[in-house]
Order: sequence, then structure tokens, then C-alpha cells
Amino acid sequence: MAKHKVFISYHHANDQWAKDELQSWNDQENLFIDLSVNSDDVDDSLPTETIREVIRDDYLRDSTVSIVLVGTETWGRKHVDWETYSSMFDGSVNKKSGILVVQLPSTDPKHITAAHDIEKKAIYPEYTSWTTINDRTEYDRRYPFLSDRLKDNLMESGAKMSVTKWDTIAANHGHLSTMIDAAYEDRSSCTYDLSRSLRRKNA
Repeated sequence: MAKHKVFISYHHANDQWAKDELQSWNDQENLFIDLSVNSDDVDDSLPTETIREVIRDDYLRDSTVSIVLVGTETWGRKHVDWETYSSMFDGSVNKKSGILVVQLPSTDPKHITAAHDIEKKAIYPEYTSWTTINDRTEYDRRYPFLSDRLKDNLMESGAKMSVTKWDTIAANHGHLSTMIDAAYEDRSSCTYDLSRSLRRKNA
């Protein structure tokens, strides 16, 4: 199976270890093509349209899947928000990506969201029933460390965005490949909620 071009978005100060671990797995097993770069030098005084086009076209380039690593402070980082927004944005040069959210151990995750049927069958066979949630308060309770933009898109069924736990992919790297493949396959049909303004400063 062809390897997909992946951009990894994360809080560099707190969660570099997770990015390094993903890269180590990839170096050993050739799981994906890593297109991650440092976009911290984008001028936050630029207009919203310019910011998203710069990140989408100059940084995310032709990536087709974005992995958002979620630690305890990721929700409030402006660059992660810009990268998430730009991954969802259908640009003139580079098109929208599929998105996979990975909750890191620091968040003590208790819940997951499987947006693709293959994940339910191949990764979570122990779950015999799945619940559809339409209440934002319940998403806030289940995912206290996800950004508002990510939770906006959990509310948007057409976004097809899965949320998993770090331990799930650490225990079986094949699960990561399966989830990347699923995000890639559904990326063009995703309908993302882009209504929230870009974060202009860190929380």
C-alpha cells in the first residue's frame, strides 16, 4: 500500500517527545512520509486568509493527512490552531487533508471517536455498540484538552475526524497505519466547520 504524506501538528515545548517517537517508529517501519516543518515564524499580524494560505501552501505543502498530537496545553497554542485550520482548508494549491487526533498520556484520555468503519472493525473490535453524540457539553466533558476547533468538527458529522489514544498506536503501529489510511481515503469528502476565527495568541 502506498505511504501517505503526513503533517504532524503538536505543542513543541511540551510534546516534542511524542513527535520524536512517531518519527522513530516511522524510521524503522516506513509508516508514512513525514512532511512536518516548523511554522512558528508565520507573522500573526497577517490577514486570516493570508495565514491559512501560507501554512496550507508553504508548510503543509502537498500533505494529505494531518495528525494532531494533543497534550494538556495544545488546545491553546495558536500555531497548532493555524495548522489545524489550514489542514481543513481547501486551498488553491493544496487541498484539504484528512485529520487524525491522538490524545497523549498527559491528558489521561478516557474516550475515543472512530469516524471510519474500518477502525471500528480492525482497531476496536471489543466495542459492540457505538454512541452518536450531538451535545457540545458532552464533547467538552469527554475531551477537555481538545481545542474548540477540533470539538467543532466532532460536532460536524461530515468531518469524519477520528480521535484515538496514544497507547492504542504505541501498542500496535499497524493501528496508526490503518487510521492514516482511513483519514486519507475520506479526506476529499470531509465537510469541515471552519466558522471559528483563527487564534491570534496563545492561551
